[in-house]
This record gives sequence, structure tokens and C-alpha cells, in this order.
Amino acid sequence: MNETIKLIGNHRCVRDFYQDIDVSEDQIEAIVKAAMAAPNWANGQNVTVIEIRDPEKKSRLAKAAGNQKWIEEAPVFLLFCMDFYRAMLAAEKNGHQFQIVEDIEAIMVGSTDVGIALANAIIAAESLGLGIVPIGGVRRNPQVFVDVLNLPEYVFPISGLVIGAPRTIPEQKPRLPLMATFQKEKYSTEVQKESIDEYDKTISAYMFERTGGKDARDWSSSISHFYDTGFEQYAQNSSPTVKKQGFKYK
Repeated sequence: MNETIKLIGNHRCVRDFYQDIDVSEDQIEAIVKAAMAAPNWANGQNVTVIEIRDPEKKSRLAKAAGNQKWIEEAPVFLLFCMDFYRAMLAAEKNGHQFQIVEDIEAIMVGSTDVGIALANAIIAAESLGLGIVPIGGVRRNPQVFVDVLNLPEYVFPISGLVIGAPRTIPEQKPRLPLMATFQKEKYSTEVQKESIDEYDKTISAYMFERTGGKDARDWSSSISHFYDTGFEQYAQNSSPTVKKQGFKYK
């Protein structure tokens, strides 16, 4: 197995950073260049990354993302946006209508391109010995990010990425059995219930050990709760802000 695959397979999300150890601009530039080297749909390059170091801004954004204090504590917070503003300018320059933002395809393209770029950034940061944690909570109150960072029309925040020197590195969280997520020739529903039962036991044991016996939640109870009522703030705020930013899909 080569070193790149080992690095990817060793991934952890870090939420405890040295506040007195900086991340250099050279490191951030290398990480963003790696992100922008990712493949993207039709060479549209519909991703923009915004670097935030200002303590006051980080504090406001941390609160908006659900009081995620590591946004404040780590030296750098990167915001990954789907960005069709440049494409709009290209349409104006060439006399074309800008119809993609009226279709759900724009959201699918933008989100996918951000996800691929974000993955590259994570690998690059970890290869430099840095710790990271993605922040999907930016979509809890996306209008705050729009306002604080002056995001124009056709730009929407998809995810953040906290980067810093890791003070502690947690144990790796187990993943679903591979038979659930990797299938051949066709989708098999038969293996899913068995996989969930097996994984629930694994996650319950992991949580029990990680929390010193205070929490033994399994995967299915946690995810089913979140997909029932736990995502309500995202639902209330994300879609209206997307449409306010110019994405008029129905």
C-alpha cells in the first residue's frame, strides 16, 4: 500500500488545536492549490475558498455554525463556496442567458465540486501534519456567512474547514462495513439491515469507550434522529438563503 492511501485511510477529525502554533500562508496556499487541482464539472471551476483569520469574524461564524468553538480556537478557517458568479460574468461577456441557476443541476454540480475540492484540501493539510475538521454547520445560518463575508449573488457557502496544529488526535471512528457501501454490478438491499445491525454494535462500543461510559449511542438511532428533526435549522435557513443568492430552482 502506498503512502498516499495510508494517509487517507488514517484520517481523523481534530477538534483540539494548539492556539499558539500558526499555520503559514505558504501552507494554506499549497492546500488551496491542491483543492483547485481537483476535477470539476465542464471545467466550470465553480468553487471559491475564503480564508478567515480575523478573531472577531471567526467568533461570529463559530456561533452561526452552532457554537463550534474550534473555529475560533484554530488559526485558520477556510470557507468552501459553490460559486456561479464567475459563470454569470462569462454568460454576460458572451451574450448567453444564464439558465443553469434555474435548475437543481446547479446545486448538484456546485455541491459535488466543493466536495471534491474539500477532499483534496483535507488530504493536503493532513500530509503537512496539520489537523482538520470540516464544518457542515455553516448551513445552519448561511445568511450570516453571506453577510459577514460579502458573498455576491450566485455564491453559497457549502462547508467550512478548520485547520491547525493538532494538540490531541482522537481515535479513528469506525465506518460502515464495506459490504454496505461497496457493491458490484448492482445495488443489493439484502445486505443493508445486516450491515446496520453490525455497525450499531461497533459504534455503540466505540462511543462507550470514547466517552468513558457516558454515551453508548449507536449509529442508526443517531442518524435517524438527525434526519427526522435534528436538521430542522438547516431546513429552515439553508434553502431560503440558496434562493436568495439567485438559485431559482423549483
